[in-house]
Amino acid sequence: MTKKNTTPFYNDTVWQLYDHISKDLYLGRPDMEFKERTCNSTLLMSLLTALTRGKALIIGEPGMGKTTTAEYVCAFFYRIPLETVWRSAVAGHPEQTEEKIIGRPDLGQLNRGTEVVRWSYFTLMPTKIVDEINRLPETKQSLILDGVDRGKWEYLNTAIINSEFCFFATANYADRGTNTIVAPLMDRFDIMIESKHPGANLAYRIGAQDHNGFALCDSDVEADIHRIITSSASYAQQMVQLEDVSTQFGKDLQKKLGVKTLSKQDRQEAWAQIQKIDFDLDANAFLRLIIAELSFCYHHGQKRSLEECDRGCHFSGYLCHAIKNCISNRFAMSARLFAQAFAWIFGDHLVSVNHLMAVLPYTLAHRIQWQAKFIAQWDTEMRGDPLTIYMAKKAVGEMHRRYAEQAHHIKEALAVAYRIRMGDDLEPLQGDHPLYWEILKDVGKERWEL
Repeated sequence: MTKKNTTPFYNDTVWQLYDHISKDLYLGRPDMEFKERTCNSTLLMSLLTALTRGKALIIGEPGMGKTTTAEYVCAFFYRIPLETVWRSAVAGHPEQTEEKIIGRPDLGQLNRGTEVVRWSYFTLMPTKIVDEINRLPETKQSLILDGVDRGKWEYLNTAIINSEFCFFATANYADRGTNTIVAPLMDRFDIMIESKHPGANLAYRIGAQDHNGFALCDSDVEADIHRIITSSASYAQQMVQLEDVSTQFGKDLQKKLGVKTLSKQDRQEAWAQIQKIDFDLDANAFLRLIIAELSFCYHHGQKRSLEECDRGCHFSGYLCHAIKNCISNRFAMSARLFAQAFAWIFGDHLVSVNHLMAVLPYTLAHRIQWQAKFIAQWDTEMRGDPLTIYMAKKAVGEMHRRYAEQAHHIKEALAVAYRIRMGDDLEPLQGDHPLYWEILKDVGKERWEL
C-alpha cells in the first residue's frame, strides 16, 4: 500500500495573503487570468518573489505603490512589523555609502584594538528593499552586487551569508536624477514588474480609506527585534531569536486580522515543494527553444553585445536578429523557478507551457536589449504595459507560435540527441530553427554552411 503524503500544501495560505493585501492594502486592477482566476500581476509576482527567495524590480510612476507593495509582502511573508521593514530599507541616492548600506566598525571595540563589524539592518534582515535604486550612481550599485546575488556581505575582514532572504528594488521612470542600472545588477533581478495606476475609482478609494497598513505595526515587537539585531550575538543566534519574535508577531496578526502567515519551517517546506515540481515535455522543449533563439548567432557562434548581427543572415526572421545581447544563464534559472512557483500556487504538480507563458515576460523584459528598429516598430502599437514588458510579451507570443508549429519535431529532435549522447549511432534530426543548430553543436556534428 502506498503511504499517503501528509505534507501540508501551503498555496492556500499564500492565496489568503494575496486576498487580504489586494482587498485592504494594495488596490490594483486585475491584469492576469489563469485557470479562471483573475489577479494583479504585480502583487502575485511580488508574493512569488518572497516565496522563492527571489529578486524583483518594481518600476512605475511615483506614487503608484511600488515600495508599499514590497513592504506589505515582506511584513506578511516574514512576519516582521512594518517599522522594522522601514528601518531595513535602503534609500537610493547619490550620497549613499557602504557604511549605511552594509555595515560599519564598532568604534568602541576599535578603540580597544578589536575589529568588530556592526552590520546594518539591511544586511541582517531577510527582507531587503532598495527604494529608487536607479538614483544610486553606477559606482555605488556595485556595492550590493554580490549580496543581491548570493546573500554574501563583506565589510573589513568579516563576512556573513544570509540563510534566507528576498530582495525588492523600486525604480521610477527616468528623469534628471536617475542613473542607468548597470547590466550586471539588472541581470540579477529574477523579474521586472510594473505597479500601474489603479484607475479613477480605485484611486478614489485609496484616497478616502484609512491607512490599514498600520495594523502591521507593533512598536513592542520592533523594539525586541532592534535589541536582537544590535546585540553582540552571532548572526546564526540572531536569526534564531528573530524567528521566535516573528512567531509571536504572526500569532498576533492572525488574532487582529484573521490572516494566517507562514513560519520559517512552513516557508522551507513550501520552497522544497516548489523545487520538486518538474517540467512536462512541452515546457521543457519550449524553454530550450527560447534560450536557443535568444543566444544563437550563426555568423559569430553566439550573440555578443559588442558584435553586429549580419544583415543578410538566414536567421533574420528569428529574435536573435532583433536583439543586441546574449540572454544570460540567470534567465533560465529565473524562468524555471518562477514557472515552478506559478504552477505551485495554482495547485499544479507539473510545469506546462501555460505556466511558462505566464511568467516569461516578467523574467525577460529587463534582460533583452532590443535593436532600435524593433523598438520603433512596436512603440507605436496600442498597449497596456510599459514598452519593455509589452515587447517581452510579443516576443514570447512569437516564439510560442513557432514552437506550436513544430512541437512534435522539436521534441523528437531532443529525444534523438539524448540517445546520441547516450551512445546510440543515430543521425540528429535537422530543422530551420536555431535550436536544431544548437543540438548539432552538442552532439559534435555542427554544420557551418546552410
